[in-house]
Amino acid sequence: MPKNSKVVKRELDDEVIESVKDLLSNEDSSDDAFKKSELMVDDQEEKDVDVEEGSDVEDERPAWNSKLQYILAQVGFSVGLGNVWRFPYLCQKNGGGAYLVPYLILLLIIGIPLFFLELAVGQRIRRGSIGVWNYISPKLGGIGFASCVVCFFVALYYNVIIGWSLFYFSQSFQHPLPWDQCPLVKNASHTFVEPECEKSSATTYYWYREALNISSSLSESGGLNWKMTICLLAAWVMVCFAMIKGIQSSGKIMYFSSLFPYVVLLCFLIRGLLLNGSVDGIRHMFTPKLEIMLEPKVWREAATQVFFALGLGFGGVIAFSSYNKRDNNCHFDAVLVSFINFFTSVLATLVVFAVLGFKANIINEKCVIQNSEKILKLLKMGNLSQDMIPHHINFSSITAEDYNLVYDIIQKVKEEEFDSLGLKSCQIEDELDKAVQGTGLAFIAFTEAMTHFPASPFWSVMFFLMLVNLGLGSMFGTIEGIITPIVDTFKVRKEILTVICCLVAFFIGLIFVQRSGNYFVTMFDDYSATLPLLIVVILENVAVIRIYGIDKFMEDLKDMLGFSPSQYYYYMWKYVSPIVLTCLLVASIVQMGLSPPGYNAWIEDTAMEEFHSYPTWAMIVCISLMVLALLPVPIVFMVRRCNLIDDSSGSLASVSYKRGRIIKEPVNLEGDNTSLIHGKSPSEVPSPNFGKNIYRKQTGSPTLDTAPNGRYGIGYLMADMPDMPESDL
Repeated sequence: MPKNSKVVKRELDDEVIESVKDLLSNEDSSDDAFKKSELMVDDQEEKDVDVEEGSDVEDERPAWNSKLQYILAQVGFSVGLGNVWRFPYLCQKNGGGAYLVPYLILLLIIGIPLFFLELAVGQRIRRGSIGVWNYISPKLGGIGFASCVVCFFVALYYNVIIGWSLFYFSQSFQHPLPWDQCPLVKNASHTFVEPECEKSSATTYYWYREALNISSSLSESGGLNWKMTICLLAAWVMVCFAMIKGIQSSGKIMYFSSLFPYVVLLCFLIRGLLLNGSVDGIRHMFTPKLEIMLEPKVWREAATQVFFALGLGFGGVIAFSSYNKRDNNCHFDAVLVSFINFFTSVLATLVVFAVLGFKANIINEKCVIQNSEKILKLLKMGNLSQDMIPHHINFSSITAEDYNLVYDIIQKVKEEEFDSLGLKSCQIEDELDKAVQGTGLAFIAFTEAMTHFPASPFWSVMFFLMLVNLGLGSMFGTIEGIITPIVDTFKVRKEILTVICCLVAFFIGLIFVQRSGNYFVTMFDDYSATLPLLIVVILENVAVIRIYGIDKFMEDLKDMLGFSPSQYYYYMWKYVSPIVLTCLLVASIVQMGLSPPGYNAWIEDTAMEEFHSYPTWAMIVCISLMVLALLPVPIVFMVRRCNLIDDSSGSLASVSYKRGRIIKEPVNLEGDNTSLIHGKSPSEVPSPNFGKNIYRKQTGSPTLDTAPNGRYGIGYLMADMPDMPESDL
């Protein structure tokens, strides 16, 4: 060591001390908080340094009160109306019990892995969807904005369904139920049954005429339905008050909104199993039709149901998981919530077909009685011979089996003129094969069955209160998928943003409570979410596995979980899930192209639904919904690619302090080629690892007063800063 090394070291130390004094002497008096704050300097051994680490940013972020509250929130978001009125329909339509096989396979291939991926990135980065994908790759930051747009579109019409449920709930406190009988119309001479109701049924008439007061076409607006407008307002007020404090307010409501539907489903299952004909419905439900299971359409619909049942791509999953601690076992959460969702769907299917079996049995009994009376008339008129009727048959108390025996005999004997007799085959299976889903199941078929229940108003109140809670649970996650990313990104007040979001959504949602509003709900349901969400999830997969790096992501998971996740997820994320998602996207586009774009309009004169094609302006709206949902992705990519916005968020001026105060100053070091490049995004700028370095003054640098924005020592650079790789998570 040179003789004068101690002297040189002392001079350097003095220079550093003087530099620090100069730095502090130039502080404004308003920066007392900054002076008192402690600059967190991390060891060089710390490789992955987030904005939140080492600061109270993590501590200041809201957190779940308990693990149970978080699980209930995720279950409430994923378990929605689709589990009750979509899954049973698909199960019935696609092979009964055999449909569960492709559903379970696809749940393991794309459902759980992708759900786990969203939980992990949200918990790792602790940001909403915009912050997460912007953090991984700023050029793909549009993924988060696209998720927000889709969430907003879905929230617009989803809350309308909650409004419909509120209307039926309010009308259930009377006996008999208002949809129990067809209304009577009086004129000057006599009283008669409403023709529209007589041609359809009491529940169908009540839904289309009393509740919706529906118009005959999409183009015929018909003005606002004020009953539904008030119900929609009530629905948005409920959502607003529940979400206004974020998870602090919505988390407590989850205990009721997530658990109450299970209480109702179990009550309905027990009550349904005691009804006559319920076993027939369940047997029909789970009788496997293996030949149908091999059709490609079955697998496509199963994949779509898995995809939407877990709420992938909406951003709600990421938003909820971002309020977890980093060491939370999100793998356990992903498996648990996925299988709770699946078993909820199976439970709902049991309930639906137990009740539909009861309903089919009642309709079948009426069919037997009506056709038995026809046979007696034909016997009296001599059109049928008494000899062909078995002696043990008693038409006054004939059973369904005896009637079908007589029906088969008459069909064989009177083969040529059988059609002219006007007899019908009364089979329970024929009634159960009439697949119904969505509003047709909830507001027509199920309501009709409940009119035959003892104490029907009670069961009606329970059923529609269950629908309201299922809808609210999903709405909380959907709104969280909008609010959390915007609050994280733009630092606006959550309360104000929540109120503004709900108000805007209500006024836009008025198009759904016109007399033609039901047709707009169908349009948004078909076109606003399906394709955009598939593309969003594919891009999510690419962003994490290809751009961030699957090996790095697996290391992050090991660091968070405390153990290495199974290699099964490695191969699912890297190979299988992207291929399956791409195939599903192509199949959905082909299906959309082959299916004529249109809707089923209710025709008052015939009291029947009639398929109408969308007019030109409606087709433009459909295309615009898909384009608007995906537009943020290319826009953000081009903005980042072409540096159209001067973003200094990745600069050295972005420093995290112990009190969570993040100081952001634009960097404009003139003539300094070693400084950060202006306008680069965080991932494009070398990430400083604040090791055990010292600040030293640049040789020949100007005085502190002439440094650009020289408040926090922008004229000082880190000593011994090597070239760093691109920033990690």
